[in-house]
Amino acid sequence: MTPRLVPLASCPRDTLASIRGVLTDIDETVSTAGHLTAEAYGALEALKKVGLLVIPVTGRPAGWCDHIARFWPVDAVVGENGAFWMWQDTKVGKLRTRFIQSDAGRADGRRRLEEVQAEVLGTVPGTAIASDQPYRLADLAIDFCEDVPALPWPEVERIVKIFEKYGAHAKVSSIHVNGWFGSYDKLTTSQTMMAELFGIDLDDVAEHYVFSGDSPNDAPMFAFFPNAVGVANVRDFADSMPHLPRWITSARSGAGFVELARALIEARR
Repeated sequence: MTPRLVPLASCPRDTLASIRGVLTDIDETVSTAGHLTAEAYGALEALKKVGLLVIPVTGRPAGWCDHIARFWPVDAVVGENGAFWMWQDTKVGKLRTRFIQSDAGRADGRRRLEEVQAEVLGTVPGTAIASDQPYRLADLAIDFCEDVPALPWPEVERIVKIFEKYGAHAKVSSIHVNGWFGSYDKLTTSQTMMAELFGIDLDDVAEHYVFSGDSPNDAPMFAFFPNAVGVANVRDFADSMPHLPRWITSARSGAGFVELARALIEARR
């Protein structure tokens, strides 16, 4: 095991008891093999019931985030790797969305991404546009293993380089390469969202919040949160990540998230 990864079971109880909220990736962190288990969904609800903030921070599209913000037991959701956040405004009974870019900025980015899409599909055999692309508002998602046979890692890196050649940001999740134009990512938008929506300056209290994740696009979050937790499958990407989480669960994917939730809840009793 990579020396920097310490079992979650070794985390001091006082540290776990001091946690005020959980920000979490979704794919292969809360989900398992593309499915949301009853246990993982129940873990989200259980965290909310004990008074913790629960905020998914995902590369998934606006269409998914609309559903998550409305129907999941969460306080808000950051989507498309930081392009926006959504939340259910209970005071007025309305779903709200806060975009990082202007309408014009997003439109320009989508136009520029058409060139990237054409080159990726024309030069990287076996890849495809992600099936959730029609529900996206800001980024381009290239599927390398969700609905297509898994591509070798060098081909995934090749997709990233094509995005970067055009000046786009590119991040690798457990299933997609996501690319966009704009100066934001999961971390910067999470910081802005916490300040604007909850009045919380994460720079001052980062040790009291957990981020859980599993893949390279989570690296900035792992670097920022001193008590970040990786589910066990984060080891699959460890060699390609500049920053790893402080703690790691013994179980993979959704079962690992359940393990984290139980540890946090037990420490508060």
